Amino acid sequence: MIEIISHAWPWYVSGPLIALVMFLLLWVGGRFGVSSTLRTACAIGGAGSKVEFFNFDWKGQVWNLVFVGGAIVGGFIANTWLQNPNDLALSNQTIADLNELGINFDGGLAPLELFTWDSLLTLKGFLVLVVGGFLVGFGARWAGGCTSGHAISGLSNLQIPSLIAVIGFFIGGLVMTFLFFPLIF
Repeated sequence: MIEIISHAWPWYVSGPLIALVMFLLLWVGGRFGVSSTLRTACAIGGAGSKVEFFNFDWKGQVWNLVFVGGAIVGGFIANTWLQNPNDLALSNQTIADLNELGINFDGGLAPLELFTWDSLLTLKGFLVLVVGGFLVGFGARWAGGCTSGHAISGLSNLQIPSLIAVIGFFIGGLVMTFLFFPLIF
């Protein structure tokens, strides 16, 4: 059983499953998105008494918290028991580009120069985490949702604002990758 789960599902299985989930959400009037779970968690914690934005009936959004909890538990299970023992296959040019940025490719999914406690506890790592987290949170709030909400839920509803947001997300990703990332690292 573990052998079946440890391989990536092909697009013709995972794509229709995502479509089925979206159909069910549309049918029951729900919307998919992860950034709204922070609002729900704050509302549950009583932030609605201090800030009007958090003052809403959160009981209909508990399923979203369960989804995020499942994603966290699923990530833990995948990282603990379902890791692929094979090295990640990257082109020589990509490895050379990473080396130019000071990132040594060791075959893993996450570069150790970026994703370890030692790098997080440096001033640069902490600032990247705090500033990056602020920008992601601000962008998700300003765009009216996160990338998953707009790209999966909004586009399946044929919403023009979601299309504009997704285009903006891609442009932002390209600007970060080719302009800011080399300056930071």
